[in-house]
Amino acid sequence: MIDGTQSFRFFNRGPSPVARLVFFAVLSLLLLFVDARYRYLESTRSALSVLVSPIQQLATLPGALWQQASDFFVTQSMQRDLIKQNEDLKLRHESDAAQLLLLQALQLENQQLRNLNGLPIRDEFTSQLAEIIYAERDVFKRKVLINKGANAELRVGQVVMDDIGIVGQITRVYPWLSEVTLITEKDHAVPVQVLRNGLRTIVFGAGNTSQLSLRYMPTSADIQDDDVLVTSGIDGIYPPGIPVAKVVKIERDPAYPFAHVTCLPLAGVDKHRNLLILSSLPKLPERPDEKSAAAEANNRVKARKNN
Repeated sequence: MIDGTQSFRFFNRGPSPVARLVFFAVLSLLLLFVDARYRYLESTRSALSVLVSPIQQLATLPGALWQQASDFFVTQSMQRDLIKQNEDLKLRHESDAAQLLLLQALQLENQQLRNLNGLPIRDEFTSQLAEIIYAERDVFKRKVLINKGANAELRVGQVVMDDIGIVGQITRVYPWLSEVTLITEKDHAVPVQVLRNGLRTIVFGAGNTSQLSLRYMPTSADIQDDDVLVTSGIDGIYPPGIPVAKVVKIERDPAYPFAHVTCLPLAGVDKHRNLLILSSLPKLPERPDEKSAAAEANNRVKARKNN
């Protein structure tokens, strides 16, 4: 029978572990020296790296998949946050833009009110502010409704203007509203005179918010482009000297006795909301009747003949 010592010697063949350690250590140092000195193991290392590369990729695959999944969820969360922030910024931008437009409108309205309050109205006239609240629905009519009527002692015929010039005339009065016919209403007439030379004429509305015309103006009349037309004060309707229009185009044709003169209104007939209403002018003596004037003239002729 084989004892334990003999069995250990039977299986324990070859060099001892210490000898193996020393051998492989020396071999490793030798290989390191040879590789560092002569580069003999470059091809071997490259071949081993090719063989080991799939194993490395397989080993790193779970970590890469986990990182990609984590990045995906983080990106989705950031994208949702960015979309929400973008929507919030759009809403804020729209709100700020609306407030900015409102502020600009209020500044313009405030400036116009300042200009209206600063107008040098003559002592014989009184004035009061009014605001446009309705516009005529008929596109062929140039009329507006203001927020004052009989309650503010307004009367038909009163002149309406803005901070630049004549806008129109009150043509109908209601208890709390008044109808204003704009000077651009078709065939609406305003007695005017040329500021440059005092030439008297009448400007008529053309049914267009941006156009007036001078009718029956002789081709030889002294009128030029850019001439300013102001109210003449004739007929006792409009106070004299208030700007009305500017001449922009003159067409003279020798074949016709009258020139075609186109004007632009100076006042903002279709722009502002706040207007100034002037008090009525003192009443003029009534125009004499032509028949009574002719009969009076005949009586005077007969009286002279009898004498």
